[in-house]
Amino acid sequence: MTTSNRFNAAINKLYTAFHNNTLNPEDCKQCAVGNILDNNDSWRHMTNIHGSITLNYVGLVHQNLGRKFNGYTPLELLKIEASFLEGCGYRVGPTYCHKPDYYKDKAILFNGLSEVVVKLCELDKIDNVMDCSQIFQFSASVNNSISQTV
Repeated sequence: MTTSNRFNAAINKLYTAFHNNTLNPEDCKQCAVGNILDNNDSWRHMTNIHGSITLNYVGLVHQNLGRKFNGYTPLELLKIEASFLEGCGYRVGPTYCHKPDYYKDKAILFNGLSEVVVKLCELDKIDNVMDCSQIFQFSASVNNSISQTV
């Protein structure tokens, strides 16, 4: 499967952040988008509410000018962050972002990271690299062939 440079860079940064314990949904420099943007929090000025996918005036200006940040448009960045927060158990919406008490748990962060990977694949229009169904379908067909030959 061929992936884009932006996808590869984002995955590498998120992988590093997860394993270095520098992935934090409460810090705009260390959240999913913060890490994708090299630990920069300027992206937070593109929306009025953390977790919202609604661009504010600043975000709309950047979006309408066709600006991209490490390959992603402002709207794509907000969608990535919303998927991360939802995967971590946050309730997000246009006016509300409620954090869970356990947001630093490694398993919760992995869930958030998994949702980000799904979103990154969707944005690049590639198959979900986290989808194991093909592996299991292959395994099932191998097992059926083996049982039929025995």
